[in-house]
Amino acid sequence: MDVLHLAALALIQGLTEFLPISSSAHLILPSQLLGWSDQGLAFDVAVHIGSLGAVLVAFRHEVIKILGAWFGQFGARGPSPESRLGWAIIIATLPAVVFGLLVDDWVESAGRSVLVIATTTVVFGVLLGIADARGSRVEPLGAMTLKRALLIGLAQAVALIPGTSRSGITMTAALMLGFTRQAAARFSFLLSIPLILAAGTLKGVELAQTGTATQWHEIALGVGFSFIAAWLCIKLFLAALDRIGMMPFVIYRLLLGVVLFVWAT
Repeated sequence: MDVLHLAALALIQGLTEFLPISSSAHLILPSQLLGWSDQGLAFDVAVHIGSLGAVLVAFRHEVIKILGAWFGQFGARGPSPESRLGWAIIIATLPAVVFGLLVDDWVESAGRSVLVIATTTVVFGVLLGIADARGSRVEPLGAMTLKRALLIGLAQAVALIPGTSRSGITMTAALMLGFTRQAAARFSFLLSIPLILAAGTLKGVELAQTGTATQWHEIALGVGFSFIAAWLCIKLFLAALDRIGMMPFVIYRLLLGVVLFVWAT
């Protein structure tokens, strides 16, 4: 890939990874409109590293507290709100892992059509709007229970279908369960850490097994661009969320879905 191609895709991936607007829907348009080829494994590894680095930096204080409390619960410290949040993240991650192993082949073969992505972009955009409008939005992140975490995790598993948006559907589920917008977004971002880490590791192993020459300059640029885009996205999204709500993203998803439907037909 040339630098412009790589930078554009890395920025798109970094921005859309955490916004509730679906990264797959945005990555398909440049390739279709501009005739760009598949970005390849090296790029996939790079953007996963960049996105993971961004969320770890943005939530470094929370991550340190959760990890310390989770391991500390087995010693003299015992359970705490942070250790329970750690368990909630683990429980919410399991459905996506299980369903990913079961349906990954189907998703790769049948789930990446423009019509599928257009449909899920619109349907789950509408659900996000309903959840934001009708949810009570009173529960703080500390009210997360294992049952609620499992329900959010089951919703996250649906995001294996391209166009759904992992962040979008987890925020939708959290809002429907009565969490505040900030709590829904923060849990969604924390929940991304184990999944991005797992996906990046698998992609890295796959890249190593191909035996192809590693394009280190592409990886470095991909990491850098995706990190900057993802970090800015997280900070700006959380800062503006209570003021603007989810409706701008709902409207955007509906418009994007229409564009994809027109393009597909």
